[in-house]
Amino acid sequence: MKKIGILFGVENSFPSALVEHINARNPEGIRAEFVLTGAVLHHQAPRYAVIVDRISHDVPFYRAYLKQAALNGSIVINNPFWAAADDKFFNYALAVRLGVAVPPTVLLPHKQLPNGTSDKSMRNLEFPLDWESVFAAVGEHGFLKPIDGGGWRDVQEVHSRDEFFRAFDQTRDLCMVFQKAVDFTEYFRCFVVGQKKVRIMPYDPRRPHAERYLKDTARPRTLHARLLWRQMEEDSIKLCRALGYDLNSVEFAVKEGVPYAIDFMNPVPDADVHSVGEAHFAWIVDQVAELAMARAKAAPHVPGLRWSAYLGAAPRANRTRKRPASAAGKAKNSGD
Repeated sequence: MKKIGILFGVENSFPSALVEHINARNPEGIRAEFVLTGAVLHHQAPRYAVIVDRISHDVPFYRAYLKQAALNGSIVINNPFWAAADDKFFNYALAVRLGVAVPPTVLLPHKQLPNGTSDKSMRNLEFPLDWESVFAAVGEHGFLKPIDGGGWRDVQEVHSRDEFFRAFDQTRDLCMVFQKAVDFTEYFRCFVVGQKKVRIMPYDPRRPHAERYLKDTARPRTLHARLLWRQMEEDSIKLCRALGYDLNSVEFAVKEGVPYAIDFMNPVPDADVHSVGEAHFAWIVDQVAELAMARAKAAPHVPGLRWSAYLGAAPRANRTRKRPASAAGKAKNSGD
């Protein structure tokens, strides 16, 4: 019998519902359960055909365990090798190459020296930094974000140079990006499963966390809205295929009809029923169950251990999407 293992941490509703849903479907020769592991021997055979990973981004032991399991035939959702290498700045650069609109974003050096380094470690770093070019590219209203952060950790919104430098002084040894704020009229979080199924969820990052997912789940009726949703679906799939993520969420801030991809490094996207609501939750559980069962039927699978195998084709876009002149605007985009 092939097993699907769910590896998770503090969340409750989604892992339990996923196990129950798969087992209620009673697929032939496939059962789901919570992962149980202890110390791992280097050549240990994997116990699970598929592992749905919801926690290894926070626990290095689990990340190493998953890479060993994948090496020996388990299919891990999401790929632990690529997830360990990804970062937000690369995501934005990739989006531009794919023709997906993103706000102007600048990579910044560490404010404090990373642990174990000295001034000599930074001999190749320009000093003083050309801050004028940074503000010329981004403006003064934007978001400071860690390149590998999530859940709004260490994200700060600034409205002026003084606010920027006060915020930057608090970033410690984190590597940050500074991204222009988008004066959005609509905002969406898109849950993507299997690089082909997309659930578009109206979302408002300005509200308290418990109120951000808006209750309206109806598809749009006007031609303009339908075209916008189609663009977001296409861009979400394009990004997830290029990055190789089977589970991800892509956030869009919409300004003057243009959806700007704000955040799409979410290999453990929010799937809690109390956050997303009953309708979105039912769709997510069903689609992830379908994906896990399909992957289980294909297991075992040993990946090719080259980076080119993890990163999808990312050709330069053949067209440039028309963007408004004031592309980055004046008010708030998500800092996640």
